[in-house]
Amino acid sequence: MRRNGAALQPVRGLLLPLLLSLTAAADPAKAGIFIEPPALAAAVAAGALQPVAERLPAEPSVVALDGPGQAPGQWGGELRTLVSQPKDTRMMVVFGYARLVGYDTNWNLVPDLLAGVDIEQGRIFTLRLRRGHRWSDGAPFTSEDFRFFWDDIVNNKELTPGGPERFLLVDGKPPRFQVVDETTVRYSWEQANPFFLPALAGARPEYIFAPAHTLMRLHPRWRDRAELEQQAKAEGQRNWAAFFNLKSQLYRNDNPELPTLEPWMLTTKPPSSRFIFARNPYYHRVDRNGRQLPYIDSVALTIVGASLIPAKAAAGDADLQARGLGFENYTILKQAEGRGGHHVRLWRTARGSELALYPDLNAEDESWRPLLRDPRFRRALSLAIDRREINQVIYYGLAIEGNDTVLPQSPLFRPEYAEQYARRDLAQANRLLDEIGLTRDGDGIRRMADGRPLEIVIETAGEDPTQIAILQLMTDHWREIGIRLFPKAEQREVLRNRVFAGQAVMSVWFGLENALPTASTPPNELAPTSQQQLNWPKWGQHWETGGRAGTAPDDLAAAELLRLYTTWTTAVSLDEKRDLWHRMLAIRADQMFTIGTVRGVPQPVVVADRLRNVPVEAIYNWEPGAFFGVYHPDTFWFDDGLKEGG
Repeated sequence: MRRNGAALQPVRGLLLPLLLSLTAAADPAKAGIFIEPPALAAAVAAGALQPVAERLPAEPSVVALDGPGQAPGQWGGELRTLVSQPKDTRMMVVFGYARLVGYDTNWNLVPDLLAGVDIEQGRIFTLRLRRGHRWSDGAPFTSEDFRFFWDDIVNNKELTPGGPERFLLVDGKPPRFQVVDETTVRYSWEQANPFFLPALAGARPEYIFAPAHTLMRLHPRWRDRAELEQQAKAEGQRNWAAFFNLKSQLYRNDNPELPTLEPWMLTTKPPSSRFIFARNPYYHRVDRNGRQLPYIDSVALTIVGASLIPAKAAAGDADLQARGLGFENYTILKQAEGRGGHHVRLWRTARGSELALYPDLNAEDESWRPLLRDPRFRRALSLAIDRREINQVIYYGLAIEGNDTVLPQSPLFRPEYAEQYARRDLAQANRLLDEIGLTRDGDGIRRMADGRPLEIVIETAGEDPTQIAILQLMTDHWREIGIRLFPKAEQREVLRNRVFAGQAVMSVWFGLENALPTASTPPNELAPTSQQQLNWPKWGQHWETGGRAGTAPDDLAAAELLRLYTTWTTAVSLDEKRDLWHRMLAIRADQMFTIGTVRGVPQPVVVADRLRNVPVEAIYNWEPGAFFGVYHPDTFWFDDGLKEGG
């Protein structure tokens, strides 16, 4: 035995180096072996830029790239995409999707810019940064950037006169903010704050940090106020605060001098008709082979008229395009495949409904208001809609028919939420309307209580041509139950102002923005929590302003939704949160506060034939998902890109 053991000693001495060698070969990134992007090699050789290993955090984020159709890629190339207005530079923040925490493709929140998050009792959040992480200009990204944001921006009355944003308040109280050390900060509330992390992960993220090293020079705490005021006036701004806000907006992404943590950084100074975003040399993600992301060297945003985007995408002027395209463009895009060096994919959208009807329960008209608040009326309207015809005529049968509710991909989905009062039943619809007392006249049109013919003007922003097409189909559907429907298109701002003032009877918009919730997702869309909700704007305004404006809900079901929502905000147990979600979804399906039509409508996505790692099947949605963002475009690559080493 001793001899055998002795014979093994030399092997044991070699075992650790051997294992390390095998690990490095299989997964170089975990072994700390990194490869320099060729586009940056010259700057490194000239001493203008540190080598890649010194630019990365001590523990970079390693992207596995082991999903369907994914593979580690190669560097190089410029990705072209089209936008319709200069302010769309912000879409590079949406698509880049570098967040403190972000959603993965299973819609779970995971650390990204952060190394980790420790949560205690749902109310204490300790954020741990990556050691050695840097802004795009090479300056360290540390707790000082969080302190500067909290002390010098949020709590500066000139910059933030309204105080902290709502996601930072619990019962109207801000958190206790602490700098623990250079890479650790803590936010503590007296009660649970379930809105904090989702806000940070948003398509339009809420920020709790800012590049202190850049912005201190624009702040009177760190620079002479008189000099700042003079600089502000020279730039055409009314005071230093306006100038600071102009230069400091990370989401707006229109200032090349403002460093970023996103995969690409703006290099074109506005105004321009073409904006170039170059790779961020200090970006925190790598692939498992040790290649620093992004793979693609640069992104070009070209501004064209919105009406020209479908034709230009079909002509091959974009390598990746979904913005500005609708299902109505699918045919022309599909016909152009092959000629433009691209192909078209259809991703599912994730709204609760592609078109939802919003009866205004706060309508000023005293004859309409009680009718709109009667759930029998709303159920009858839903039962009369021929969703199958809408699906076949508008979407070639590719959409999903049903209510405005969560999608089957959500763990909260139940078939009854989608199906209740959603199957066409004219007999039941007519019985409900008869029960209300809406009698028919000789022309077959029902009469309201005041004797007026039952004619519903449905107001729309008219931005999506399919909305008018669907409403035209519904005109025939509702005529069969004695109701006339008149679509009315108007500007978005006009529409919203009319709804807010109670002048609209009914309007249309998309359904639930987030139809992929989990139990930990705030159910604020289900209850009257915002003036922006078109079915009860005054009730939402009352909640939003703490009772200073609007009116409290006097509908029992709506008030119950608000009570359940409030209970959810203080619940800590996931089981309790899940139960509250289901109770709210059941009430919403029964009451038909919004009336859905079809959902899961395919979104055309134009993809260059040579572009890799773009999912074949995916969800295209603003929240959650950030459109392309959740699929990390920093991992997309061209198969004719530069090879490492030349």
